[in-house]
Amino acid sequence: MSLVHAPLDLRFKPALAAAARRLSPADIEYYNTHGFVQPFQVFDDAEIGAIRAYFDRLMDDMGEGGAYGINCYQARMAGIWDIATNGRILDLVQDIIGPDIICWASAILSKKPEGSRKVPWHQDASFWKLSPARTVTVWLAIDDADEGNAAMRFIPGTHDKGEIETSDMGADSVFHKGIAEAERYGAPFVNALKAGQISLHADMLVHGSEINRSTRRRCGLTLRYCAPESRITDPDWAKGVEAIIARGDDPTGHWRHHPRPENDDIRATSSPHVVGNN
Repeated sequence: MSLVHAPLDLRFKPALAAAARRLSPADIEYYNTHGFVQPFQVFDDAEIGAIRAYFDRLMDDMGEGGAYGINCYQARMAGIWDIATNGRILDLVQDIIGPDIICWASAILSKKPEGSRKVPWHQDASFWKLSPARTVTVWLAIDDADEGNAAMRFIPGTHDKGEIETSDMGADSVFHKGIAEAERYGAPFVNALKAGQISLHADMLVHGSEINRSTRRRCGLTLRYCAPESRITDPDWAKGVEAIIARGDDPTGHWRHHPRPENDDIRATSSPHVVGNN
C-alpha cells in the first residue's frame, strides 16, 4: 500500500446524476446540496430481525465493550462482511462514488436505554487520514431510531464548508473534541430511520447525537465506503485498515482486499487496531 504524504484534501465531490441507476435525480441533488439522503429500505422485517439477533450475540460475546467496541471487524467476521458487500446497499453507494467501491471500516454503535454518552457535533473526515475525502457513510438502523432514543442528527449543508474548528468537549462525550454551537450553521435534521432502513451521508457533514434518555435501545451499523482514488496518508493509521473491495476493482493497487473470512465467532479473533470511533 503506497501512502500519500501531503495535506488532506477535504473538498466535497458532488455525485453525478447522469451516472445514477437507483437514486433519482432528486436524490442526487439532495445529497449534493445537503450532504445526506435518506431513508432507503434495504432489509425487510425478517432480515433485519436476523441481523439484530446476530449483533446481539456479538455484543453479548464482547461483554461490556460490545456496545461501542465492535469496530472495523468487516474483514474478520463473516456476517459483517456479508452486510458490507450486500448488493442492495452497494447499488445506492455506487450512485454516489462510482462502480469501484472500497469498504474500509465499519462499527456497531449501540446507545443503551436510559443513559449513554453524547456524540458531539463533528466531521468524520477531519479525524481520518484519507485524502481526497471521498467517503460516504451508510448508517443501517438495527433498531428503530428517532428523536426519542437519540437518533443521529445532521447539520444540512455543512459538508462543503471545509474543516470547521473544534474545541474540547465534556466528560459525557464519546470523544473529547467537537464543534461548539454547530447550530449556527443551520437547524439540525433528525436522521429518523425504521429498522432495516439506511441513510447515506458525506464524510465532512457535521453530525452527532444526544444522550439516549429513553427506555429503548438505539443500535446501528455504520459502513464506510470510498472510491479507490482515496489514499491513506499515515502509516500508523493504515495498520488498522482491513479493506474489502466490495464491488468492482482497484486499478490503483492501493487497497489490499481481504476475502470473506470463515470465522463468525468474535471470541475467536483478535481486535483490529481501531482507526477511529465516530
